[in-house]
Amino acid sequence: MDPYAVLGLDDAASLDEAAQAYRSLAKRHHPDRAGRESEERMAELNVAYEMLRASQRPSALASKPTSGPAERTVVGAWLPDAMRRALGRELLSVLEPDEGVALVTPTSTWASPSTLLAVTDRRLLWLLDDAVGHRVRFLLFRDAEGADHRPMRLRRSRAQLRVRSRYGKPWTFADLRPATAAAISGHVRAGLPARR
Repeated sequence: MDPYAVLGLDDAASLDEAAQAYRSLAKRHHPDRAGRESEERMAELNVAYEMLRASQRPSALASKPTSGPAERTVVGAWLPDAMRRALGRELLSVLEPDEGVALVTPTSTWASPSTLLAVTDRRLLWLLDDAVGHRVRFLLFRDAEGADHRPMRLRRSRAQLRVRSRYGKPWTFADLRPATAAAISGHVRAGLPARR
């Protein structure tokens, strides 16, 4: 997904221009105003805007040198520039070759109020941004039993996502936009292995 194209912007647009475009499109496509059929478009707008916001994080670096000064490769070269910036160096370094990334969004967990969550084509990856060690964690879709989302108790404009693991440990991601939580839940459920 190219977040600039979703928001109708060119690649050189600033974050302020992206915020203005997002607000304008969100007013037009919000389900309360445009009806339930616009929920998918609203989720797409939310994901695009979250990607651009995450790409402005201080730790978002796109490339890393390999063997020598003459030979440099771009980590995650198969991903769009905005997606690489949103992921940052640490999440990019744990991606497998050609692992597709659907979305990146800031969230919080019980272990870290500053967490960056990425949804790939095969797993959830998250970076505990304020942790000292063991900062990157992941859960393969095949190891998940299910996912659900619901509004947070005191802040109805935000949602939390709960992903249950086959190994007994549930993971809860809070402070998500409701449409983003629904999109992530859908990705996890789509990646679950078929039951026999």
